[in-house]
This record gives sequence, C-alpha cells and structure tokens, in this order.
Amino acid sequence: MPLKIAFAASRAPVAQTARAALIGRYGDAHPAQADVIVALGGDGFMLQTLHGSQHLNAPVYGMNRGTIGFLMNEYGESDLVARLEAAEEAELNPLSMTASTPEGQSHKALAINEVSLLRAGPQAAKLRITVDGRLRMDELVCDGALVSTPAGSTAYNYSAHGPVLPIGSDVLALTAVAAFRPRRWRGALLPKMAKVRFDVLEGDKRPVMAEADSRSFANVSSVEIESEPSIVHRILFDPGHGLEERLISEQFN
Repeated sequence: MPLKIAFAASRAPVAQTARAALIGRYGDAHPAQADVIVALGGDGFMLQTLHGSQHLNAPVYGMNRGTIGFLMNEYGESDLVARLEAAEEAELNPLSMTASTPEGQSHKALAINEVSLLRAGPQAAKLRITVDGRLRMDELVCDGALVSTPAGSTAYNYSAHGPVLPIGSDVLALTAVAAFRPRRWRGALLPKMAKVRFDVLEGDKRPVMAEADSRSFANVSSVEIESEPSIVHRILFDPGHGLEERLISEQFN
C-alpha cells in the first residue's frame, strides 16, 4: 500500500509553498490516518507539531523551511517516499512542568527541549534548588536556570554554556543562566528520573517567569520538573543524520 503522508507547515510563505507542492505530488492524508507526518518549518514548528501529534501513532519527519533546523532534515521534493522508508527513528520523552503562583494557581505543560525559569524584572532572580526532596542549593542568584533533555541540550542550554548530552543518555542538564552567585557554578548533570524543584525567593521584587518549550507563565513562586516516560515522541531522520550524529557534530563546530 502507498505510504499515507500528512503535511503540516508553519505560516512562513516558503513553508506554505512547499506544503502545496508536496501535496500536489504525494496527496495529503488526515493526521489520524497517516503513516507519517511531515513538518515543514524550523525547529520551533517541529516542537509544535510533536506536541500536537503526541496522541497519534505516526512519527514526525521534519524538512527545513525555517531559519533553524537542528531537528529537521534537508528539504527535497523528488524522493520523499524513499527517504521516509529509509529514515532512522529516535524516541524522546518530554519533561513535565508544574508551575505554581503566589495566588495558588497551578499550570502544567510539557517540554521536549527544556523548562526554563527567567527573571522578569530588572533585578536578578533568586532561586532555591531541591532535587528528589533534598535541598541542593540554598540560593542561586542568576538571570535564570533551566532543565534540559538530551534533545534540547544544543538549544538554549548550549547557549547558556550547558553541556551537550548524548541522545541515548539517561541524564538531564541543570544549567544556570548568567549565574552571579555562586559565580562559578555552571550547573549539574542529573539522572533522567530526578525530580527538580525551584523555589523563587523574594518574588515580589524579583519576579520570575517559567517557560516550557516557549509556553510562558508569569510570576511563578515554584516550578517542579520531571521526565514524563509515559509520553514518547517519535522523530525520523535521514540515515547518517540522526540526533546522535548531530549532537556529536555540534561539539566540533
């Protein structure tokens, strides 16, 4: 039977043009009936597609029609079916975030790349860090902090001088953003199943926002983060260009 492909594209004109061309060549299946979903855009749209299709059985194959494409394959129209049939699959578990506010509200979100806390005012944030119920740092003064998965370790985490994590490693990166005190603290590597809690200190004059893959929540008082093994995101890559190879190559660029 022919491969049933569903095409999704970002709003960018170049992505919409590509989608129309591909649908004209291969047709367009409904995502619920598709064997594979092809996402056209950049990494941000790829994350959006993965979140939106996590209830479906189809893996997602990205083709770069955006400005950043670490999670994407090169764009091409003529041999798509052959590329999909030969593609390598990577499985990713997202992070689960629960952010609480001083008013007692609770916000939940999933993050494939990272959960980050960022100062939302002119003064540096003050955070207390607990891991698996054990206090690990009384006070971190910083512009922010984040917890990253291996898949997200070359994104914001890497820009904040965090480590690149091999895709098969069962670890998370906890990375400070512009740490002021302790000044030389560069973060920690934690087991994948660790439960991390940040408490915001002096939140009235040092407000903090939380983000989970760009979903933002203002004025948080605490954030709890842990892996969500019950959810599996399946991503396809061209042979020899999978996440493991990309993560290694990134460290030599």
